[in-house]
Amino acid sequence: MSWSSFAQAKQARYEEQHGELDERGIVRRGNAAYAAGLGLLMAGDPAAPEWLRRAAACWRESWDAGEGRESWGRPIGALKASLLAHDEPAVEELGRWALELGTATADSPIGRYAATLALLALGRFVEARHVAETLRERDDFPHDVADALACIAAHDVVGYVESVESVVTSFEMREEFLEDAAVADTALVLAELARRRGIAQPLEPSPMLPDQSSSPPRPRRSRDGTRP
Repeated sequence: MSWSSFAQAKQARYEEQHGELDERGIVRRGNAAYAAGLGLLMAGDPAAPEWLRRAAACWRESWDAGEGRESWGRPIGALKASLLAHDEPAVEELGRWALELGTATADSPIGRYAATLALLALGRFVEARHVAETLRERDDFPHDVADALACIAAHDVVGYVESVESVVTSFEMREEFLEDAAVADTALVLAELARRRGIAQPLEPSPMLPDQSSSPPRPRRSRDGTRP
């Protein structure tokens, strides 16, 4: 795939507008901007953060434009995009906003996922670990993502490495992606949160990830289950 061409197509989709730009239209623009940003990340293009910031702004705006609430995918998306863009002011603002929405006590696991991302992004690791543990107990949330979040909060390097590898593998087995952007964005976000936690372990190469060939090797478990 030509990721540059993919990004250009999504940028053009972002600029399209059919009638009044209502809530759904704003969400669509956010989706297109995020896909463009991911494509640019895969292409190694320095314009990626700009498009990721656009996505975050659209999803944040769409929340205010909507009548319903508990559309937790929007704060999640806005946080993920801002983390990948390394937009620290936005991460701080969106993290606080996500928690103010009551995500930490939401019945939905997606709401609690939003809370865990926010708490990790804000450096509130004890609280993040508590919420992540509630996700580990759910059968309706990906166990490897919950494990990765809990391990980041606990600074469990080996546990994080194993769980994030599982997340990448799950993306490699998918057939459908938002806006057809076949990128393991969740793994990239987990890696960014891990970096912020002081876990500087690169992701293994994958067609779903940007090239990280210059990164050092990561720790593995020995046969007795301990770090070598």
